[in-house]
Amino acid sequence: LYFDIRDDQWPLVYDEKYNVSVLGLEKLHIFDAKKWGNIIQHLLRAKLITKDCLVHPNEAKKEDLLVVHTKKYLQSLKWSPRVAVIAEVPAVACLPNILVQYAYLKPMRLQTGGSVLAGKLALERGWAINVGGGFHHCSSDKGGGFCPYADITLLVRFLVDNEMIQNAMIVDLDAHQGNGYQRDFLGVPEVYIMDMYNKHIYPKDKEAKRAIRRKVELDHLVEDTEYLLKLHKHLKAALDDFKPDILVYNAGTDILDSDPLGHLSITEEVNMI
Repeated sequence: LYFDIRDDQWPLVYDEKYNVSVLGLEKLHIFDAKKWGNIIQHLLRAKLITKDCLVHPNEAKKEDLLVVHTKKYLQSLKWSPRVAVIAEVPAVACLPNILVQYAYLKPMRLQTGGSVLAGKLALERGWAINVGGGFHHCSSDKGGGFCPYADITLLVRFLVDNEMIQNAMIVDLDAHQGNGYQRDFLGVPEVYIMDMYNKHIYPKDKEAKRAIRRKVELDHLVEDTEYLLKLHKHLKAALDDFKPDILVYNAGTDILDSDPLGHLSITEEVNMI
């Protein structure tokens, strides 16, 4: 999953195969399964990037996933009803698993490879972005919330195993609690977790919360000023508490007032800061 990129390339990781299409069934879920391509098209139309500057990752293979995931969990993904629960599209349970693997899980494995690669590139270039990934509800042995692979855990584990870092900070600003990697890093002091989320919505994982070193729980309909003040205060405190070798930021547009799942009231202007 690690490889070198050209000097003229940006550490901006994306592949058109990130986008999911399962016979149109992806439209049955409120999650935009083509949002990654929409982001890139917007940047291209605005002439902020060119296609040549993008980095195309490699797909995470079984041996890569086994760095974190259990064999039992990976085997469970060969059963379409199990994948349907993770994808939150019941109709997927009726599809042949070979189609589910190709149309849904393969793009997710490619995005996972993108997250792992972004970790390496961030150390080399000072920053990196994977346009996909951020599957923060998936742990080593359980997926959920449209998150089939634990890419955040894998990103950190690959860097540690390759002796590129000794510690890491995860700052999660998705509207939902990032319970997946939190379960993976329970009792691991080398990983500092700051999570800022709506406490009234999915997943409400009390066990996973024990891994959060700086927990910022929000109520419904929090607006710009309160959000920014809390973010500034707690992020500064987190960086005073802990000096990471790398900071992994999990972004989420579901904090926006236009998102039906996050139940927060943040404007687009704030989300672009």
